[in-house]
Amino acid sequence: MAESQQSQGDSTGGTHFLRAILEDDHVETAQERASSSGISLTHVTHKVHFIDLANKQLQTISPEVSSQEYLEELHMENNLIVSIPRHIIKLRHIKVLYLNQNCIQDIQELGELQSLLSLDLSNNPLSCTSLPVISNLQSLRKLRLHKTNLHEIPVQICKNLHHLELLGLSDNNIKYLPKETVNLKNLKEIYLQKNRLESFPKELCHITNLEIIDLEQNLISFIPEEIGLLTNLVKLFLAFNKLSSIPHTLQHCQKLVVLDLSHNLLGKLPPGLENLTEMRVVSLSGNPLKKFPRQICCWTSLTHVNLKNTGLRRVPRPFTKLTGVRVLDLSENHFDEIPQGICSMKNLEVLALDGNQIQEIPVEVEELTNLKCISLSENQFSAFPKEIFLLKSLERLHLGQEKGIKFTSLPEDIRKLQNLKELYVDNNCLEYLPEAIGSLTCLKILDCQNNLLKKLPNSVCRIQGLQKLLLQNNQLSQLPKHLDRLQQLEQLHLEGNSMIEPPSEVCSQGPSVIWEYLQEKRFKTARKLQEIAAVCSGLIEQYFIPQAASGFL
Repeated sequence: MAESQQSQGDSTGGTHFLRAILEDDHVETAQERASSSGISLTHVTHKVHFIDLANKQLQTISPEVSSQEYLEELHMENNLIVSIPRHIIKLRHIKVLYLNQNCIQDIQELGELQSLLSLDLSNNPLSCTSLPVISNLQSLRKLRLHKTNLHEIPVQICKNLHHLELLGLSDNNIKYLPKETVNLKNLKEIYLQKNRLESFPKELCHITNLEIIDLEQNLISFIPEEIGLLTNLVKLFLAFNKLSSIPHTLQHCQKLVVLDLSHNLLGKLPPGLENLTEMRVVSLSGNPLKKFPRQICCWTSLTHVNLKNTGLRRVPRPFTKLTGVRVLDLSENHFDEIPQGICSMKNLEVLALDGNQIQEIPVEVEELTNLKCISLSENQFSAFPKEIFLLKSLERLHLGQEKGIKFTSLPEDIRKLQNLKELYVDNNCLEYLPEAIGSLTCLKILDCQNNLLKKLPNSVCRIQGLQKLLLQNNQLSQLPKHLDRLQQLEQLHLEGNSMIEPPSEVCSQGPSVIWEYLQEKRFKTARKLQEIAAVCSGLIEQYFIPQAASGFL
């Protein structure tokens, strides 16, 4: 998972939900890369082991770098390097080399770096004729060739790189894998998302050490039964393909933990998959399921379930006994109520029910004592559902109503959600916000865009931790005069309002300019009051005091 994000960016669409929730999905730092390669980043006085020259606009690898004989790790990613200089062969101890995101075409000079364990050449316009030289690097464990306009994998790589454990080939134009791929016996991870494969490569089925296969966003319509041979498979990503069926032999992949089949053409899952008892994360969103797949109810280790836009109308009772589920996405389905059984899933932390036909929330929702995020946008509530205030642990609340029945007010009881960090009430008909909004001291994001707000309550100035305030397309004409107290505010959007105070030309320049305007305005007001006070004091001294002294007062 970290592989795809590190070198070529995350996948888009429905699988964003799945990728975002995986605990190991992060961009590797140089330290982490070195640690995973078993390399120390310590610096000895006369022996440099690690150099980071990424993002420096460099056009070449300097002789000074190549003169570091004991260098083990070199980062030159995101520069302007066009070619590999001959003197790089001096790096006899180099083990990790990152040259991704440059302008390199010819890589012939890399062929003599026999100590290389990890090489990243992603995002370079590599010449196909120079790629076979990689096969000389027979110690290589990790090879990344994402987005290099590859149409095929050089056979020599498959024949000679017997120690390869990770192969990254995403975002290319690969239509098939050579039969010699089966020689990569030690391969554990392969990333082939965003290619042009039309069927699951049968060659992969014979690499029994494989643990991660990512084939998202291809044209795959067929999976061979031999997939059952992958008994060490842990994560399988097949989102955004053309699969209408899954072979029952997948049940033999007993170690499977993550399965992403979202955005295919699946009407059901095959029998036997209930045997995948190690399953923790499953995504079937965007498939035309005829009914809830009961095999899921047997996966007692599940923690994340994504069934968005699958045509579901009900959840079977056995599913609600999976008390380990922490994230459940049932959005864009046909539910007209929240199934009460879900309220007994006490470990739920995220519940997404957007885009259904729900009209009310059962009071049993208070049993979800660990719920941190609930998303109920675009449903059919006749008024703001006050049962939400029973969710004391809530941190994120989504109630935008672009397509649902719109709210006209936000209750003062919003103050009960003292842990709330993000509030989304966009696309409603709110004319005002309650004064109680100022008591939400943990709030960081307040989204009220596309409403009918005429004025903000002064209490909003008390939300000191607020970072984003989205107020586009309302009916505001002025801001609270002490809004500049929100020193942590990074984004203030006021487009689509008829601003007078501050004027629109000030508001368009962002918070810092707005703050200066508000402060200057207060200063001028205070000075004017002082002048008035001084005039009044002068009149008193000129008229009233002499009159009093002479006995007339």
